[in-house]
Amino acid sequence: MTMEISRHWRLNSQRYVLGGVECSGCGTRYFPPRPLCPRCGSRLMQPANFIGNGLGEVYSYSVVHDAPAGYGDHAPYPVALVRLDDGPVITAQLTDVDPENVQIGMRVEMVTRRIKEDGDRGLINYGYKFRPMLNPARVEVPA
Repeated sequence: MTMEISRHWRLNSQRYVLGGVECSGCGTRYFPPRPLCPRCGSRLMQPANFIGNGLGEVYSYSVVHDAPAGYGDHAPYPVALVRLDDGPVITAQLTDVDPENVQIGMRVEMVTRRIKEDGDRGLINYGYKFRPMLNPARVEVPA
């Protein structure tokens, strides 16, 4: 049985969920997943999704002006280290914001967006990005 490309992408949860692991030994969470905890050395890693609230803040950022092949139509674009409220610091592209308006500490939320289009075949690759929160005053940040 074959599946059309668009349905394959809709059913591929890895494109829509930040799936990492949590160490059963010390409770530290990692993204992307890893087989060994660098903090305590445990190999007892359990799956963990960080999309629980998909919220975080910009820890640091840079603006890409000379984009790699296939991403040139997006340049310039900001890439940030995002400290998730419920997990680790991850690297992600920021969207829906002008690069000059990005600030360290800015509240952001995960969204699924187009990453790039695959040349002549026209296959669109989707993945996660982060955008400024639409109403950051309404969100309680865990202590």
